[in-house]
Amino acid sequence: NTNPTAICQNTIVVLDASGNGSITTADIDNGSNDACGIQSLSLDQTTFDCNDIGNNTVTLTVTDNNGNVSTCTATVDVQDNTNPTAICQNATVVLDASGNGSITTTDIDNGSNDACGIQSLSLDQTTFDCNDIGNNTVTLTVTDNNGNVSTCTATVDVQDNTNPTAICQNTIVVLDAS
Repeated sequence: NTNPTAICQNTIVVLDASGNGSITTADIDNGSNDACGIQSLSLDQTTFDCNDIGNNTVTLTVTDNNGNVSTCTATVDVQDNTNPTAICQNATVVLDASGNGSITTTDIDNGSNDACGIQSLSLDQTTFDCNDIGNNTVTLTVTDNNGNVSTCTATVDVQDNTNPTAICQNTIVVLDAS
């Protein structure tokens, strides 16, 4: 009639690139025992995903060979350590009549992604002027919801396609002696 001794240990689960991770009873059991033997070990939660980032409490249930049961709890620290996938595309900027042009992250981002979601996209340069005519390299920084970062680069072709404004004025030419 004696319950088994349930002994738990905390563990860490690092999610894979798909945003999934799992544990087994061996990850949580830390030497649970019973004089008459252990029949089974079970956990109330074995799979984790992006919604479980941080500390999660799991319960290990230990059943001995005579049906006596004990439980203990452990903390499962679920972590997302996978960098997002940064995917860039090149872009063209045509300067306006005042010699200015700009891009946004959507002009450069070509489907960057992360299993746990993207928190932010940023560019190291978004505005261009006549000094930037030609090819310019820009860096897109992708940060996921858990602070992991990736970058990629793209070429921004800055073009001046605006014709100059021709302004004329009349003048007088005085002929010389010849």
